[in-house]
Amino acid sequence: MQVNVINLQQKAALINELHAYKQIAQMNDYEFKMVKAKREFIWHRHPETDEVFFAVEGRFEIHLRHQILHLTEGCMAVIPKGLEHKPVCREQCTILMIEPRGTINTGDAGGPMTDTTVERI
Repeated sequence: MQVNVINLQQKAALINELHAYKQIAQMNDYEFKMVKAKREFIWHRHPETDEVFFAVEGRFEIHLRHQILHLTEGCMAVIPKGLEHKPVCREQCTILMIEPRGTINTGDAGGPMTDTTVERI
């Protein structure tokens, strides 16, 4: 079995488009997905799973109903399952998410921002 080192900055450099989720690794049934974003997302929740957000490049916020989390480069947050949240990227940033394979980005909200295509890079 081949084991490789994954450099997050090198993977981020491979992403040339905004809001296109890319799988950079898999561990058991969990995907490590990276996305470059510059937008205000929608309120949603994942009733079945926690979700990890890690700021690889830049900064962004995760809005909760009674709190705003400010993530800067190198910071991460774990959003517990069932907690409603809304990522807000006021400037372009690169985010690493860790979640079970097949987790839909818009959770229980659905809608036009739903993206079920995840390319492996």
